Amino acid sequence: MSENTSVKEPCFFTYKGKPLVRKGDTIYYGDMRDQYVVMMKIKNNQKFQDLNLADQVTVQLLATDPTLPPQEMIRKKSEKKSLYGAIEIASIWLERELEKK
Repeated sequence: MSENTSVKEPCFFTYKGKPLVRKGDTIYYGDMRDQYVVMMKIKNNQKFQDLNLADQVTVQLLATDPTLPPQEMIRKKSEKKSLYGAIEIASIWLERELEKK
């Protein structure tokens, strides 16, 4: 019998084909093996019935190059009033930057 020794990649939620990973109030969008990813930080939540909805989100386009100083890793930054708006701008920024390769 042969053993299947292939390494399985972790399963992540995706948006427009890119991984979407959340830890606490921070959401990363994109593949860390690519040149850029987007980090979204939920700054404030608003209560709606029994749900907490993000109503202030900071969006940052980050270079994944570990040799860059931290202040040079941030390529773009914006504030959005909803998580949907934040994910949409993140998708646009990431797509444009990755096309430049």
